[in-house]
Amino acid sequence: MLRAFASSGRVPAMLSVDVEAGAMVLEEVRPGTEAGDLAQASLPSRWGELLSALHAVAVPARWPWDLRGRCEEAFARIGRRLAEPAIGARIDPATWRRAIERCEALLETQARLVLLHGDLHLGNVLDGGPSRGLVAIDPKACIGDPCFDAVDYVVTGAEHEGVEVRCRRLAAACGLDGDRLYAWSRVIAPMFAIAYLTYGGPEPATDELLALAR
Repeated sequence: MLRAFASSGRVPAMLSVDVEAGAMVLEEVRPGTEAGDLAQASLPSRWGELLSALHAVAVPARWPWDLRGRCEEAFARIGRRLAEPAIGARIDPATWRRAIERCEALLETQARLVLLHGDLHLGNVLDGGPSRGLVAIDPKACIGDPCFDAVDYVVTGAEHEGVEVRCRRLAAACGLDGDRLYAWSRVIAPMFAIAYLTYGGPEPATDELLALAR
């Protein structure tokens, strides 16, 4: 996956690989500050530059993973958490089913398909310095709607400027369809809410995400 994105210059270079050992040596990204700790005012434009570089990479022939499979795996894995009392008390099966249906509608209407990073949350984006820009790590590369690589950043706008405001700003910076990006945020919102409920995320953000999911 890193090799697929190598031409973008926005993933760490692989310095050495031992396939038999399942190990690799990667370039150190400096200064390496996670995106969540960077100045927030600059992030929309920098995220836009990152997505433009990643999505300009040619889709490899016969790439085996697509966004549908990525979403199905996530819904199956995270959906099991609804059986936990603390989660089930806040997210009912109807809300989860609604997210799945919204996801299916978006998958059925994909137009432009690109090679996605597939897991572009703020912890997987590092500052590579002024000459490099943002650098993405740990890809789960799959083929699909470019809006998907923007949605994690949008949803983390909960409790800050708000998901809707962040969606508008990022869509403009990235040249993405704002309506589709907002629709994807409604798909992902309950997944983030589950994470917040599990790890003690801020209650106002959880409430905003749950409202978005309804």
